Amino acid sequence: MAIPGFWNDQKVAKDLAKKLSSLKNQVDLWEKLETEVQEIQQMAVLAKEEGDKAVERDLEKKLSDLREQCERVRVTTFLGETYDDHDAIVSIHAGAGGLDAQDWAEMLQRMYLRFCEKRGFKINFLDQNRNPEGGIKSATFEVGGDYAYGYLRSEAGVHRLIRLSPFNPAHTRETSFALVEVLPVLEQQEDLDLDPKELKIETKTASGHGGQSVNTTYSAVRITHLPSGLTVSIQNERSQTQNKEQALKILKAKLKKLEEEKRIQEKLKLRGEFKSAEWGNQIRSYTLHPYKLVKDHRSDFETSDAEAVLEGFCDSLRLR
Repeated sequence: MAIPGFWNDQKVAKDLAKKLSSLKNQVDLWEKLETEVQEIQQMAVLAKEEGDKAVERDLEKKLSDLREQCERVRVTTFLGETYDDHDAIVSIHAGAGGLDAQDWAEMLQRMYLRFCEKRGFKINFLDQNRNPEGGIKSATFEVGGDYAYGYLRSEAGVHRLIRLSPFNPAHTRETSFALVEVLPVLEQQEDLDLDPKELKIETKTASGHGGQSVNTTYSAVRITHLPSGLTVSIQNERSQTQNKEQALKILKAKLKKLEEEKRIQEKLKLRGEFKSAEWGNQIRSYTLHPYKLVKDHRSDFETSDAEAVLEGFCDSLRLR
């Protein structure tokens, strides 16, 4: 970073500095684990020599904490796919079903926010379309942190909820759906060059929260990539320029992932294993009535601790 001319291209330099910081964090973590193992070994010797119950209790707690940290490090060794070490963009879309579906979309949003909070990831909301009566129609947020995309990419797909509806007097058993999209945030050297002629850019007045001025300026931006038909809408920022930048970032990430998916689809088709990730194929079901069960339909892994999953505390399910 001290090399002359390193900061001439600010975006590339920032990407490299971020990657260096991530590598440094990993080295620091391994060194911290090594130190903690040495401390535990010393405590074990002391506990054996003195038979001190207080030391034994401290030792058990330190061992438990160490196991949890080691499990996190072990998991990262499996995150070796393309873009796994990148930041992520998560989008949640409520399916048909009115308030039930929109409430379910907000429950998923809360689940991911809790998961990210637990991991120390940073959240930056890019767009959110709330229903004044409750729930969200859609939301998009960026997740920053080491291996954010790797941890979250398996969440992409349709999530199904089965429960007693809190939104009708009869409290009937209802099934709701929400679609989750997960994209990697591209670094400068991986960026795509888009032909402006292939983009349709529309502006409109923003709606929702943001104060009086949110409805008086044409800050909301909608960009359509004409060849693919992909569309991105952003209205979170007051500035039209900022919203356009965010929309282009998401569009490029979608196009990049589309390229990757096409390559994977060709391989799976040859093996007869390809399934669409659209609304027709749910990846996970969350049953809250008449019993509690969360089941991942790809791995067949299941757990009855639905509350833990919805609180973002079930890595064994999320990382399979």
